[in-house]
Formats: sequence, structure tokens, C-alpha cells
Amino acid sequence: MNRSFYIILAAQFFSSLGDNALLFAAIALLKSHDAPSWQIPVLQQFFVFAFIVLAPFVGAFSDALPKGRVMFISNSIKIMGCAAMLLGLHPLLAYGLVGIGAAMYSPAKYGILTECLPAHRLVWANGWMEGLTVGAIILGAIFGGLLIGHRVEDHVVQQLGALQFNGGIDTAPEFAIFVILGFYFVAALLNYYIPKLPIEHTLSKPTPGFLVTDFWRCFLLLWKDPLGQISLAVTSLFWGAGTSLRLIILAWSAVALKLDLEQATQLTAVVAVGLAIGSVVAAKTVLLEYAVKVLPLGIAMGLVVLGMVWVTDWRLAVMMLVLVGIFAGSFLIPMNALLQHRGHQLMGSGHSIAVQNFNENISILLMLGAYALMIDAGFSINTIVMVFGLFISVTMAFLTKKHGHDQD
Repeated sequence: MNRSFYIILAAQFFSSLGDNALLFAAIALLKSHDAPSWQIPVLQQFFVFAFIVLAPFVGAFSDALPKGRVMFISNSIKIMGCAAMLLGLHPLLAYGLVGIGAAMYSPAKYGILTECLPAHRLVWANGWMEGLTVGAIILGAIFGGLLIGHRVEDHVVQQLGALQFNGGIDTAPEFAIFVILGFYFVAALLNYYIPKLPIEHTLSKPTPGFLVTDFWRCFLLLWKDPLGQISLAVTSLFWGAGTSLRLIILAWSAVALKLDLEQATQLTAVVAVGLAIGSVVAAKTVLLEYAVKVLPLGIAMGLVVLGMVWVTDWRLAVMMLVLVGIFAGSFLIPMNALLQHRGHQLMGSGHSIAVQNFNENISILLMLGAYALMIDAGFSINTIVMVFGLFISVTMAFLTKKHGHDQD
């Protein structure tokens, strides 16, 4: 079991490293093609769209096969999407293909934890899983920023003209995508060596109509369950706000801190540093039965985001973004563990995580849409930051008041 868990962690690290670095490489590729600015938030929407459309199917697929096999298939699809981008497919379409692989991967990577470990070890396991994922986010932002920078283009790309992908790798974004392709290959290789675990939930009717109906049943079941409801609400809020905030930081740092894209990309990594710290603290101190007690930390997170509007020094910005990450990690890890535990009890881990992904990515689409509408309406970046900070704090205050005593 220990060996399996370590292989799962390593595979998740390299797969997540590829996902996070590829986002910045794809953004740089769009910029190098002089694509319209609206395509940058739409790029992320293409990625998450698969999570919504495939939600009724990926959970059942994850539960119907050994989850290591599902993870291998999923990373193979990511390889196809990454290679397609390198070969000239439009970044929006290619990144959407990678999103299909990610949508299939997510229920398996979390669901396998409930099959490997007892309930009392889930917060601990999630701490490790999220800690390594956060490490991949940090390194993905750092590598992504470095690989798309002018230094790579000036000193590395010129030496690789013999690599004939679509006429040759002659720009930094193309070289970055080539490197990221290697990350996905490593992840797929590790997936292949995950030992097969018993299948706990088989499909009684593997038809599209049954799967959609079954997904809707699971959706309602989790939302009607008090603990499922709060964990779904909090994780959906976090990922919607967190994904939007990642892009907001890129725009905010250019205005408030005068950073270029390479520097701004690396600044996003400091949030992940804080998230890693918060994840470790939560894994060591928060018991599953007291998970809802961490909700007030979400209010504090929103207030810190709000305070960014008065920051003009990059050192203070780093401190505040680390603090945002610490608060986020401290409440996200217990909520993830609580959701996995309730989902495993009620319907099977793969089904519950598919419902979670559906809700989280609906939240991402809505918040990215709100961000795009505010930009279109001419809102300043500081106004947008204030709106997001207030929204996070007010929503978390409401959830704390409504559910703060559900586990008493």
C-alpha cells in the first residue's frame, strides 16, 4: 500500500506540473500569434468545459475500471492534446483536449485514495496529495515563466532547429510545450505501474441515459446531505475564485507592480507556496470530524485579497499572496477530505468527485465570465480585485453562519 501511494503521488505531481506549465505556455503561444486578448480567459474555459460536459460519465468510468488504468488513459489523452498544440492545432482546441484528459483523471486520482486508505487517514493523504499538487503549481509557474522567457528563446531554441515539429521549434512557447510533453510521458509511465485495486462500484447499465440519470441522482444526494452540501459549496467557491484570481494576478501585477508576463507568471507561484503551508498545517492539525470548524479562514482569505488594492511593492505583494494561500490551504484540505468521505459512503468515490468537478467548474466558468464582463465594462483592475475579495468574504461568512455547527 505504501508503494502504491508513493507512485500515485509521483504520477499526480508530474501530471499537475504539465497542466500548470502548459497554461502559461499556451497563453504565451496565443500572444506570439497576436491572438485577441479575449482568448486568454476563454483558453481556461475550454479546459474546464470538459469537466462539465463529461461529469455524468467520468465518475462512472473511474469507478468501473482500476483507477490506475483510468489515470494512464487520461494522461495519454493529455499527451495527445499537448502534441497537437505543438503540431499546430489552435491552442484553444488543443488545450480543450488536454482538459478532456484532466476531467477523466480527477475522479481517479482522488477516488483511489479512499480505496488505498482508511477514513481516518484521508485528511493526511489529501495533505500529501494537495501538497505535491501545490508543489507542481509552484514549479509549473516557475518553469512556465522561465520557458516562455526571452532567455530560452535566445540561448536554447536556436540550438533545437533540427527538431522538426511543424517546421521546427523556433519560439520559446513551442520549446516550453515540447518540455511539458515530457512531463506527461513521465506521469503516464508512473500510472502504468500503479497496482490494480479491486473495483468497488460496477456499472449496472452502461448507457448514456442511465449515466446522466445516475449522475443527477448523485448530484441531488450530495447537495441534500448537510456535510456534502457545505463541502461542495466551499470547494466550488475556492476553485472558481482561485482560478479567476490566478488570471487577475497577471493583470494586477502588470498595473500595480509593473511586472512583465514572465515575472507575473512566477508571482502566481507564491500563492501556491502558501497553499502548501496551509495544506501541511491542516493535514497535521484538523481531524475529519471537525472539518467545518475551519470555515472562518475563508473570510480572512477574502479580506487579504481585498487588501491587495493598496499594495505597490512586490515584497509586500509576495507576503500577502503567501497569506492568501495559507488560508486557502487550511480550509480546502479538510473540505476535500470531508467530501471524499461522504461521497464514498453515499455513492462511490468516483461518482462523488465527478459531482464535485461539475460544481467546481461551473463556478470557474461563472467567475471567469464575471471577470470578462467586468473587463468589458471598463472596470479597473483594483475594482475587480475588491469585488472578488468581498465576494469571497461575504460568501464564506454566510456558509460559516449556516453550516458552522453541522458536525457538533
